[in-house]
Parts: sequence; structure tokens; C-alpha cells
Amino acid sequence: MLLDDRKIIVTFATHWAGPEICDGLLAEGASVVCQDPAFADPSRAEAFVAGRPGLTAIADTAPADIVARALTDLGRVDALVSNDAFPAIRAPIETAAPQDFRDGIEALMVFPFMMAGAVVPHMKARKAGKILFLTSASALNGLANYSMYAAARAGTNGLAKSLARELGKDNIQVNAIASNYIENPDYFPPELLANKEAYAKMVKNIPLGRLGKPQEAAHLVAFYCSDRSDFITGNIMPFSGGWA
Repeated sequence: MLLDDRKIIVTFATHWAGPEICDGLLAEGASVVCQDPAFADPSRAEAFVAGRPGLTAIADTAPADIVARALTDLGRVDALVSNDAFPAIRAPIETAAPQDFRDGIEALMVFPFMMAGAVVPHMKARKAGKILFLTSASALNGLANYSMYAAARAGTNGLAKSLARELGKDNIQVNAIASNYIENPDYFPPELLANKEAYAKMVKNIPLGRLGKPQEAAHLVAFYCSDRSDFITGNIMPFSGGWA
């Protein structure tokens, strides 16, 4: 299998395509520690891991604690999938709230920065590792009235490119998947997808004429976590059906 015996961390696993990503990694043979504050509720944690052998759910929120827990449970960390989520707040620049921007930067830039800093010493010691940031294609094309969100995502794309140069000598590959228009409840609620008029309006600017499936995102994540991506680093991969 593509990820046989790989040990992987996935952050904010209940968000975006997190459940499908966990399923995809497990199906390829990986063991996964999935983190989400929601798992502080034992019933949510139990429901998430049910039927998913090889998956451990943790509720830790501090990056150093997440990595320490993963090392305890897995023994090592081969890959970090930083699946960071924050609402895409629609706000023209003249009315955008600076605190909303600060909160977005904290969630979408500072947290992944700290996760990388927490896991890198372990990866350097092993001279091997992969860090994958899940960002947004809005940072590549720009998105009117979503400047706060796009700017925060662009910052993490820059982080990926810089860390790729910094960590290459330690055989650590750092990449980002810049997605947009992927079916998920965070950005496309079920009631929106059920609205045929709204759906047609959404997909008219996508060359492939449809939204992406979260399972398709999971396949791409698995590739970047595998040894098939060993010669790829500093790559910001657009994943948006041709929109970016």
C-alpha cells in the first residue's frame, strides 16, 4: 500500500475534508493521530474513531502537546497534515474587522507555523519527514471581499516555500495543497449544495464544471505523504478544478 506503516498527524480532523483524509490515509496503510478540540467530548471522539482501526483521536490544542501525544501513540511521526480551518468571512475592505483578520492569521498562519516548529526537531533527528499544509486557492487567484481569508492562506503558502528551502538539507519535504470548490460542510453547507440555482452559479467559473469531492482531496494528500513525493518540495499545488 502507498502508506504502509506510515505514522501521520492530521489536525482539525472534523473540518474541511478531514474525515475523508483520515479514511484515505488509513486505507493506504497509515496509522493516524487525528487532532480536534471537538474530541474533548468523549462521545465525539468515540464516534469519529468507530470503524476506523489505526486511528487515534486527541483533543490537545497546543502544538507541542499534539506532537508529544502523537510520538507517544505512534512512536514516530513521518508526516504532518496541517488541516487548518477558519471561516471565510465575507467583508469588503472598508468594513472588515481587524480582529477578524487577527483571528484568521492566528488560526491559519500562526497555528501551522507552531505545528511545524513542534514536529521538525523529531524529523530532523530522523533525517526524514513530510509537512503538508492544506491552504486555499483563493491565495493564488485572489477573491473579492475575502481579502482577510486569502491573505492568511497566502501567508501559509509562503511558509511552505520558505520551510522547503530551510529543511531540504534534512530530507524534510514541505508542500501545500491550495484548494477551492471542494465539497465540505465548512464552506459549502448541505442546504447550499441542494440549491440547484446556487450550485450552477458556483460552478460556472470552474473549468471542470463541478465541485471537487473530498475523497479526491484525500488521494492527493496520501500522495504527498508517501515516498512518491520525495523529490517534491516547496510546491503549492492548485486543487480547484482549473479555477486556479
